[in-house]
Amino acid sequence: MKIDLNYAKQVITSEAAGVAKMGAIVDDVFYSAAELIYDCKGSVIVTGMGKAGIVGQKISSTLASTGTPSHFLHPAEAVHGDLGRLRQGDVVLALSYGGETDEILRMVNIVKQLEIKIIAITGKKQSRLAKYSDIVLCMGELEEACPLGVAPSVSTTCMLAVGDALALVVMKAKEFGVEDYARFHPAGSLGAKLITVEQSMMLKADEKLPLAKVSDTVRQMLSANSGVKRHGAVMIVGADGKLVGIVTDADLRRHIAAAGEKAFDIAVKDMMTANCKRIRAGALAAEAMAIFHKHRIDDLPVVDDNDKPVGMIDVQDVFAIKIVG
Repeated sequence: MKIDLNYAKQVITSEAAGVAKMGAIVDDVFYSAAELIYDCKGSVIVTGMGKAGIVGQKISSTLASTGTPSHFLHPAEAVHGDLGRLRQGDVVLALSYGGETDEILRMVNIVKQLEIKIIAITGKKQSRLAKYSDIVLCMGELEEACPLGVAPSVSTTCMLAVGDALALVVMKAKEFGVEDYARFHPAGSLGAKLITVEQSMMLKADEKLPLAKVSDTVRQMLSANSGVKRHGAVMIVGADGKLVGIVTDADLRRHIAAAGEKAFDIAVKDMMTANCKRIRAGALAAEAMAIFHKHRIDDLPVVDDNDKPVGMIDVQDVFAIKIVG
């Protein structure tokens, strides 16, 4: 057996060259395809047979995870009952390099009867798939990297690139942000890093927050917060409701050790850490973790745009979603 590493490099070079050619496909027709997907009121139904079908599954997954409802429909299963999955308002994205795949054409015939729009990604502008589609993204003639020149390689790589370009340009047009992405990716390290402070904090605005007025004594602060859910700090607010400081368990223990029971009559303003660290609710939880690490604190007030407390995030809340700081 002899493994030809130079040929392996040639395959990669061939596929890269094929993808580079796909820049020419981004024109007014591409714009129309992206616009059709953007305006889709139903789902984008992606279909393809064989290797093109596998690529189609990935494109459908990318669409779904970036804000465009989508699912994959196998063309052979479609003509055996699964066409019932199609609804008015859907858009079909059909993948076939040759554009003459029997299963695709049988499905397309019925899709046309349902008056559902079809976008085709194909290499043959004169194919029947191209003829029957409403919008055709033609990749042009491509030479496969396979030694026999027949196994889908360059063509499927190019299909994937075009599909990704469609999905991501629509994502950008929808202004699909990191919070939206995190909502669709709650599991795994990637999703965890995109979770916001608001999504991860234990103490939230719709609950009783650990709050005290700057004019309170420590005794009044403790009495007012006796029923608050587990917390290791109390946020101190001024008369205008804005955050002015924080009193932590460590602050309280330190003053009790020094003053005994007299510590309970100390004014909160004399115990608190003024101008404490804080974070906005829309910030990433990873940003909160960075603050915890840098300043060696355990509790971080969460404030709104007016600097008023809306929650509290604890270092353990962030560890619970496995964010690596």
